[in-house]
Amino acid sequence: MAGTREGDPTSTTPDEDVVKIIILGDSAAGKSKLVERYLMDDYAPQQLSTYALTLFRHKERLDDGNVVPIDLWDTAGQDRFNSLHPSYYFRAHACILCFDITRKITYKNLEKWYEELRTYCPSIPCMVVGNKIDVDYEVTKKSFAFASKRGLPFMFVSAADGTNVARCFREVVKMGLTYKNNPEDDYYTEVMNLLAEGEVL
Repeated sequence: MAGTREGDPTSTTPDEDVVKIIILGDSAAGKSKLVERYLMDDYAPQQLSTYALTLFRHKERLDDGNVVPIDLWDTAGQDRFNSLHPSYYFRAHACILCFDITRKITYKNLEKWYEELRTYCPSIPCMVVGNKIDVDYEVTKKSFAFASKRGLPFMFVSAADGTNVARCFREVVKMGLTYKNNPEDDYYTEVMNLLAEGEVL
């Protein structure tokens, strides 16, 4: 049975219990619309970029019955500046790396976003998604080497018609939960954790 979403997204959940998922990619690649489709199953086409960080707190019921609280962090326009503040990556457990299948430059720029991700989060799981396949379903017959060369999972999605959106987020939640329960130590995360706890002056 497919995972379902439930619960009040405004309810308070201790941060240590939350799986944090960050979404990376060029502006207008459809990242915000993917989140909206996942959370609300609704889609209104528009061309405007948002201008501040958007955080969505929600809950996902997995196939095994476990309910996982999640924070979805959307760059919300910050990506127009080609780099994000390090705090965006702090304590992230998984990443969705998104490009627009109709805009070649968004695919080319995956390298830049992936390099920045690995600077701050060397080991968190990452899924690559090609968005807007509703524009041309023939694109699903093509291969995109970026993900396979790096051993990353890849999925075609459409925020417009919902293709694979729920499946994508469900899989990333599982990946993030696994990482959260079995983290790989890295220097940056260790230092940032100490700073957050006030143990480094």
